[in-house]
Amino acid sequence: MEALTNDLWVFIETNEDGTAKNVGIELLTPGRMLADKQGGNLVAVVIGSHADAAVGEAEAHGADKIILVEGKEYAVYTTDAYVIAMNALVEKYGPTSILIGASNNGRDLAPRLSCRLKTGLTADCTALDIDDETGNVAWTRPAFGGNLMATIMCPDNRPQIGTVRPGVFKKGVRMERHAEIIHETISVEAEKIRTQVLELVTDIADGNVDLEGAEIIVSGGRGVGGPEGFDIIRQLADVLGATVGASRAAVDAGWISHAHQVGQTGKTVGPRLYIACGISGAIQHLAGMSGSDVVLAVNKDSRAPIFDVADYGVVGNLFEVLPVLIKELKKARA
Repeated sequence: MEALTNDLWVFIETNEDGTAKNVGIELLTPGRMLADKQGGNLVAVVIGSHADAAVGEAEAHGADKIILVEGKEYAVYTTDAYVIAMNALVEKYGPTSILIGASNNGRDLAPRLSCRLKTGLTADCTALDIDDETGNVAWTRPAFGGNLMATIMCPDNRPQIGTVRPGVFKKGVRMERHAEIIHETISVEAEKIRTQVLELVTDIADGNVDLEGAEIIVSGGRGVGGPEGFDIIRQLADVLGATVGASRAAVDAGWISHAHQVGQTGKTVGPRLYIACGISGAIQHLAGMSGSDVVLAVNKDSRAPIFDVADYGVVGNLFEVLPVLIKELKKARA
């Protein structure tokens, strides 16, 4: 289809209580930049039930317009209902680009939507820009196992659609502002919704591990030596009020659950402080934590690649360094 406007849309995924999930609000930050370069409005699309809180969040974080679709069929995410609603909105308003968070639901919604609209989709992006020559969105994502970064464009079809991993971008500063709110009524007949959510189970393996929303993360890698090595990682995390993370090597070895994995095949994070303990710094791991404000690395190998991206580095055995750090932190807090 042809774009009817230069507007850029950001899909704001909602929780069951009507609040916005972090990834959608995060995407309003690059969305603002892209919309300005495209010469269009930044439009937040909110689909859910009793989603006033999500609308307020989108308004406070920079949306020029907010399209709101509410109904009982949207209380819990289902592929059919959400795709039907999004498809109807796109056909009516004709945006030029759409950003969708690469959450479980976003990764389900985006390919179905792009297929219906007969347009392209770039998945799991880590950087976004506008190509000066063509005006197309330049979607950048890891390729070939994370060994290189590929920039992909969709020159012939509209809208251009991409999913972006949670934690890649930071939430903008909240502002007192007013957005135009457009209420749309889109009813989806029950027989068109072919799946039904029977039960929601949250992270039964290891509790509710919120790596994307964590302010401080303490991660362990192959250097912890085994599952018992994460005891000292958890002790440091407890002192700092941090979340425990891990490299793929530690997860693959069975030392900790996948819920804690940071990296290309895990979670993309952007905490204020990231402490990497016994992590060498493979490119796949760096792709998941490069958005951290401050990185502290502890590794006994002075040539480990992690030191190339670390703001602070300690060359030493983590089992000697961390107990001292924990002791000093406790002393300082006392």
